[in-house]
Amino acid sequence: MSHYLLLILIALVLSAFFSGMEIAYVSSNRIHIELEKKQKGLLARLLSKLTASPSRFIASMLIGNNLALVIYGYYMGKLLLEVLPIVTPQSNAIVTLVFGEFQLLTHTLISTLVILLTAEFLPKAIFQIYANTLMKALALPAYIFYNLFSGFSWMVLKISDWVLRLVKADAENPQATFTKLEIGDYISQQMESAADNQEIDAEVQIFQNALEFAEVKAREVMIPRTEITAVELRDSIASLRSVFVETGFSKILVYRDRIDNIVGHVHSFDLFKRPRSIRTLLKPVEYVPETMPIHDILNLLTKKRRSMAVVLDEYGGTSGILTIEDIVEELFGEIEDEHDVSELIEETVEEGVYLFSGRLEVDYLNQTYKLNLPEEEQYETLGGLVMDHTEAIPDLGHQIEVEGYRLTVEEVSSNRIEQIRLEIKPSE
Repeated sequence: MSHYLLLILIALVLSAFFSGMEIAYVSSNRIHIELEKKQKGLLARLLSKLTASPSRFIASMLIGNNLALVIYGYYMGKLLLEVLPIVTPQSNAIVTLVFGEFQLLTHTLISTLVILLTAEFLPKAIFQIYANTLMKALALPAYIFYNLFSGFSWMVLKISDWVLRLVKADAENPQATFTKLEIGDYISQQMESAADNQEIDAEVQIFQNALEFAEVKAREVMIPRTEITAVELRDSIASLRSVFVETGFSKILVYRDRIDNIVGHVHSFDLFKRPRSIRTLLKPVEYVPETMPIHDILNLLTKKRRSMAVVLDEYGGTSGILTIEDIVEELFGEIEDEHDVSELIEETVEEGVYLFSGRLEVDYLNQTYKLNLPEEEQYETLGGLVMDHTEAIPDLGHQIEVEGYRLTVEEVSSNRIEQIRLEIKPSE
């Protein structure tokens, strides 16, 4: 009986291996595998051969699994005949029914339960979770069986191709390009694998930004209305010159009557033309809704040779402004220029305690300080996060607790939160 157990155990291990490698091959990230294949060494050569023909690899694993199941079924049946009760005239009705009349059904149920748990469900779940790692770790035995069953798999594939041609169905060709989902999964894995104190590679971050680029809306990156510097169309040239000097900006927006009616912008270089009025210096701007994707705005500004767009809210009022630089920053990170607010506070008071400006964006803080603050569509900034919970401009010293963080309002003005103290609560 002991040799039966040994053969059954070997068959179960092989079946688990073949089932697992099949699901690992399907679930592994193709970009990760392709990058591994570019490396030098035995592993790279093995992966190159295993992935050269996906259908042949899958066929080899299926053939191996079926052979293992046949061996398992044969010896498991013999083992069960020896260990299960033997029906005798003295056996009770239940034993006679289960192990007599329904003996085949009983053996089938026991064998199926064992094989499903040990060689199907568990290995497939494990191999799917650690697909990339196990594909590399088990590449050598997989390659051995791949070559061992190559003749059988070749014959099976030829028969399947013939059947497909017979029913006039085309075999699916393997995909040559990578999908956005596969690229996104690979980048996410790289970012998650970075240690907490390790800087994420600039290339990886740019790649991640590029994947998210199509989903970013104008309202997420615009300079808000409260920070717009503008002059009235009827103001004097002297007033315009003073605004340029005070702000240091190279472009100033121009409105008629109120800020909701922006009619264009003026460049500081044009003051050398000695103009008589602001109207003669006006350059056009584009108008876009808050919900417009920034990649569409970039195409629009490039096509019309504009450098700035006015972002409108649902009522047609000015919600903010957006420049080409703001859009480029979404891909390549922060670019310091005249419009950036340098006085936004970012201060580490002590370990786990920070002092931040309420205008800092939540996703920026999460990336820079390795935080996990909730990001929602209702807000973009840290101050917006607080007001989303308080549903009003809070008083000085007001505290809220959000997913393991304590946020305290340190400075507040009449219309916004200026500074917030953030503390990471110790885990209980």
